Amino acid sequence: MIIKFIKSLFLIELLKGLKLTFSNMFKNKITIDYPNQKTPTSNRFRGLHALRKYPNGEERCIGCKLCEAVCPALAITIDTEERNDGTRRTTRYDIDLFKCIYCGFCEEACPVDAIVETKIYEYHFEKKGENIIDKATLLKIGDQMESQLINEKYNN
Repeated sequence: MIIKFIKSLFLIELLKGLKLTFSNMFKNKITIDYPNQKTPTSNRFRGLHALRKYPNGEERCIGCKLCEAVCPALAITIDTEERNDGTRRTTRYDIDLFKCIYCGFCEEACPVDAIVETKIYEYHFEKKGENIIDKATLLKIGDQMESQLINEKYNN
């Protein structure tokens, strides 16, 4: 009881806190200037998805639905249709980014390297429904990132 009174009288807890504050005040700061300075990411980092095309412009996805089957979060939805030449292509390829856990199973399961995960981590959603990325958007991201994706594939 007496010790508790002495600690409260001399504000021991406050002095301990001030000691901690002053000891950290003169150390190097670990914060960064975010928009201008980026933190390094791991080589294994997986970000926003993209659908790739062949060099002749044809989409790579053959509609095998392996990525949809292997997705543990059930974030991928695919509808396919058979074309006149007998090949199967996707009519719908949606990824719900709220459900996606960025595990990379879809990328590993794809036999033709159609779906990949890029290094893009700066994206946001402003309206309801923007979290579901459709086939056209995925192909557009793939077109924008194709040179980077090729470099990563051959450098690793």
